Amino acid sequence: MLSAEQILVIVSILLLISILATIVSSRLSIPALLLFLSVGMLAGSEGPGGIEFDDPWLVQFLGVVALSFILFEGGLSTHWRSVRPVLAQGAVLSTLGVLFTALLLGLFASVVLDFSFLHGALLGAIVSSTDAAAVFSILRSKNVSLKGELKPLLELESGSNDPMAVFLTLGFIQLLLSPQSSIFNLIPMFVQQMLIGAVLGYGMGKGMVFTVNRVKLEHDGLYPVLTLAMVTLVYGLTASLGGNGFLAVYIAAIVMGNSEFIHKQSLKRFHEGLAWLMQIVMFLALGLLVFPSHVVQIIPVGLLIAAFLMLVARPFSVFAILHFFKVPLREKALISWVGLRGAVPIILATFPLLAGIPQAELFFDVVFFVVLTSVLVQGTFLPQVAAWLQVDAPFIKRTPSPLEYAPTGKSRNDMIEVPVPQDSPIVGRQIVELGLPQGVLIVLINREDEYIVPRGNTVLEPDDILLVLADKDDINGLCDIMKTCPVL
Repeated sequence: MLSAEQILVIVSILLLISILATIVSSRLSIPALLLFLSVGMLAGSEGPGGIEFDDPWLVQFLGVVALSFILFEGGLSTHWRSVRPVLAQGAVLSTLGVLFTALLLGLFASVVLDFSFLHGALLGAIVSSTDAAAVFSILRSKNVSLKGELKPLLELESGSNDPMAVFLTLGFIQLLLSPQSSIFNLIPMFVQQMLIGAVLGYGMGKGMVFTVNRVKLEHDGLYPVLTLAMVTLVYGLTASLGGNGFLAVYIAAIVMGNSEFIHKQSLKRFHEGLAWLMQIVMFLALGLLVFPSHVVQIIPVGLLIAAFLMLVARPFSVFAILHFFKVPLREKALISWVGLRGAVPIILATFPLLAGIPQAELFFDVVFFVVLTSVLVQGTFLPQVAAWLQVDAPFIKRTPSPLEYAPTGKSRNDMIEVPVPQDSPIVGRQIVELGLPQGVLIVLINREDEYIVPRGNTVLEPDDILLVLADKDDINGLCDIMKTCPVL
């Protein structure tokens, strides 16, 4: 049996290798999640590491905790002003889109694997959610962004479709364990989980903002600990009361992220780092849990299911739903392709294992292979597909700011970055000539990674990044003058 010291050494080495693997990921355009999985598999019982690990319960527990913090970080960085125009599309994609994908894939899997339809639907539900973190980490590594409302729509859909996937997975497991139950029994369960999750998420999000602003802690380092406790409380309390804990966490994070509270920027950075840690830990654990020899045996079936998911189920669901919205054809095509699967499906694959569902081990191996294929194929070719569809845009790289603005929770001001495009009408003009709103002050100018203290006669140049302190009411006026919107 390994000693505590040996376990710490092993865990530290695995984390360090995974973190360094992100550098390789950026340079080779390989999705980082794929490398995390590979590190776990190499360290596992059938790899050179030889670590014996076969505890689905521990993986599921870690997965629930990790997913809560990943969803919280996603919601915390979601800007309501950006997602509000695409709220309807995102909400329908994250609910009906997940349902359509699960049912279509379930029908196909029941034929290919000779399962009952409920078994196939359970498999479809497990792999029905998408991963926003994987998508945007790949785009960032290639310095690619997306045009129009694609980015906020994908962020909203990917961030909010996990609760639906969890609900369907638990619902189909319940139907399999209770054959006398009807699929219509899931309707009141759905209403209860989503209603309680939404109400408690909104209320507790407001409570989190109130608590952070009103509790005067003696040490600033305790504020991250405070938010950690509140995130786990939101999930645990909501789930205990019969609601969807993941939905509650996501909504609470959106409420908090779009409110003013002290130490906002430092807390957002803390949760961003925590979300990365959770992803690394999850993919390492899942890599350790899988047996490569088992996965090899299901490659033919796995390829069929992965291909159907990527080329039929996901595109059909996206096109069928977005047909009722004014979304251009090229954007629909990209949304169809951007259906990367991440850690959530593999976490959900542990639920049938613990529930004692027949063929649960086969489920896990197939899901693992589908996720691996999705990340490898869709992730690798995502920048090329975006360029081919002509929906890509230059990526605006954010640089570390030498200043941090910490609002008190009552301030109406915000510190924002405003890029100056090369074709902007303000290029070549002095700051004094811009006619900026009274509540707007340009604090610093980042020019080729050097910071300039501006004066009235400072001439703006292409690709400048302006660090602006602005009253929230004047941000729209600033956008009108500069013909560009701030990076929030």
